[in-house]
Amino acid sequence: MRVLLLGSGGREHAFAWKISQSPLCEKLFIAPGNAGTSQCGTNLDFGVSDFEAIKKCCIDEKIDLVLVGPEEPLVKGITDFLIRDPQLKDLDIIGPSKNGAQLEGSKAFAKAFMQKHKIPTAAYGEFTLDNYKDGVVYINKHELPIVLKADGLAAGKGVVICENYIEALAEFELMIQRAKFGDASKKVVIEEFLQGIELSVFVLTDGKNYVLLPEAKDYKRVGEEDSGPNTGGMGAVSPVPFADEVFLKNVEEKVIKPTIKGLKADGLEYRGFIFFGLIKIGDEPFVIEYNCRMGDPETEVVIPRLKNDFLEMLVAATKQELHKIKIEEDDRFACTVMAVSGGYPGDYEKGYVIHGLDKVDTSESILFHAGTITKDGNPVTNGGRVLCITSFGDSILEAVEKSKEELRNIAFTGMSFRRDIGYEFE
Repeated sequence: MRVLLLGSGGREHAFAWKISQSPLCEKLFIAPGNAGTSQCGTNLDFGVSDFEAIKKCCIDEKIDLVLVGPEEPLVKGITDFLIRDPQLKDLDIIGPSKNGAQLEGSKAFAKAFMQKHKIPTAAYGEFTLDNYKDGVVYINKHELPIVLKADGLAAGKGVVICENYIEALAEFELMIQRAKFGDASKKVVIEEFLQGIELSVFVLTDGKNYVLLPEAKDYKRVGEEDSGPNTGGMGAVSPVPFADEVFLKNVEEKVIKPTIKGLKADGLEYRGFIFFGLIKIGDEPFVIEYNCRMGDPETEVVIPRLKNDFLEMLVAATKQELHKIKIEEDDRFACTVMAVSGGYPGDYEKGYVIHGLDKVDTSESILFHAGTITKDGNPVTNGGRVLCITSFGDSILEAVEKSKEELRNIAFTGMSFRRDIGYEFE
């Protein structure tokens, strides 16, 4: 098979690494990719939202399957765009339709969907400029803390947890009146704060059937013990010790199955990944958010634990034959630790040469590139989250220590990483 993978982060390197191992893979292209994906296939010089370039590539390179990594092209309708083209009638795509991608593209849509299909989630209200004053009243009557979410995509920065009313009202004004997140915050969802332990659960669905992938827990805060501002993710672990068989069965019955049935009942075309951002309160799961793709950096621990032929799974999804797939997992713990640029998640500089990549011991660790490119034959930094090391161990602590040990072999100007990923499980 000839495969086109869209994306350039650690998630896409993990996908490329796994797909390239499949005997079904004849040729793998990654657009735009990074310095690491170039070792798994051929990087192409166009972006994930350049629909015309993607179409041309599919025709010129006789692509059989497109795997869409990030959310932006899905929310913009890349799947619909390619499916509609008569020249691509034989092309298979892993990624939901534009309407299906609203699960991530619109917080208000997702909340209404959950309410309609009786999927447990926090109570909420939604507000725009038209009912702004109602929102002010809603905030003033709400218990603290209170959560404000920009309705649209905001690069992972559109969620604010407010501890007092002054902060909440100020954020509400910034979002709606002053367009803090641009068009993404023209509508704001205000919801109750849920106190519990978070985790991420993933499925691959063909629109009818689904397979449950290994669960994971990521770490969003930049500082030790979850301090400092939110990032795209500083690390992740899998499996999650508190997500036992009973709890995960509860998740399937109360969250996953109603979601799959709801998509079908609402006529939403969905062939791809669903990321369930969950919070465990007591023994009960509540949905914080949906994503229409795999998480990053969770993918970097989920995919290495997957023993199945990943490309074979994707093909089964295109044929609505996922019921024939039995997921096999590595029983060991996996941990990934992300190395980031100095200043991240605020302002940071790019273009620093990365040293020591050849010193990584690949016997029990995997190096995944994220924000990197190749320049003058050298890997250089090209983003806030630069690379990560995923390691296996018989415990989370052992896996974490291996990842940290390998990261100490790597250096670039301003590099930092969290040393306490998985700290609550030690």
